[in-house]
Amino acid sequence: MAADVTVEAALAEAEREIGLLRAELEETNRGVVALYAELDVQAEDLRRANDLKSRFLAYMSHEFRTPISSLLSIARILLDELDGPLTEEQRKQLEFIQSTSLEFSDMVNDLLDLAKVEAGRIDVSPAWFDMVDLFAALRGMFKPVLTNPEVVLIFEEPDSLPTLYNDGKKLGQILRNFISNALKFTVRGEVRVSVRREEGDMVTFAVTDTGIGIAPELHDSVFRDYSQIDSPIQKRVRGTGLGLSLSKRLAELLGGSVSLHSEPSKGSTFSVTVPLRKSEARVADD
Repeated sequence: MAADVTVEAALAEAEREIGLLRAELEETNRGVVALYAELDVQAEDLRRANDLKSRFLAYMSHEFRTPISSLLSIARILLDELDGPLTEEQRKQLEFIQSTSLEFSDMVNDLLDLAKVEAGRIDVSPAWFDMVDLFAALRGMFKPVLTNPEVVLIFEEPDSLPTLYNDGKKLGQILRNFISNALKFTVRGEVRVSVRREEGDMVTFAVTDTGIGIAPELHDSVFRDYSQIDSPIQKRVRGTGLGLSLSKRLAELLGGSVSLHSEPSKGSTFSVTVPLRKSEARVADD
């Protein structure tokens, strides 16, 4: 009889503990549900904030383009001396206005493109193009800005390489950012642009310079938004710190990736690897 009482007491205690555990579990489940609901609200708030930021950047970038274009046009007219000859000082000041406006234009374009990438509103339009033509276009683009006689820009001929089926415009934009940075941070020596075939039907474009170089611990950060290297040269050149971040995102849209090999005082090599044939086109509303 005593044994039966003991068993019943044990069962009652077990049921009580199970009830307590069940109540605790239900309370925990309610807490988890509430937490997920809060996270959903925060995620939606972040999405809206990011969308507003992207819309603001896109709107302001468009608004800035008109006055920048006007400044460049006026400077070009005056430099062509259509209204009469210029003094040496006047030409110097106008060239400063022109170069500053061009830098401002590049910044605005980077901001606009970054906003479009973040908003998923950018087109990737693959087409057949020849690497020789791409290099020729880049060579012509940078010829007017090669003002430092101690730095030479070299394009290695892409011999024995097939034509590409990818977005040549986006690829050219990536290489322009790489070359522009290399020229800014190279005081003397050379900036060399090359291309090589990789395994798996990939191709790598590399921009190698003899500039200041970048410490290994900073390699990842240079591809982040608004990231800039702290150096004496950096203090003399202007930029948003968006070019490399934008290049990384564009490379991913092209089905590829970017990489960096660099050591302080030994120069840098920025590379972008993309497929020879872009299989899918990502098309979005502009």
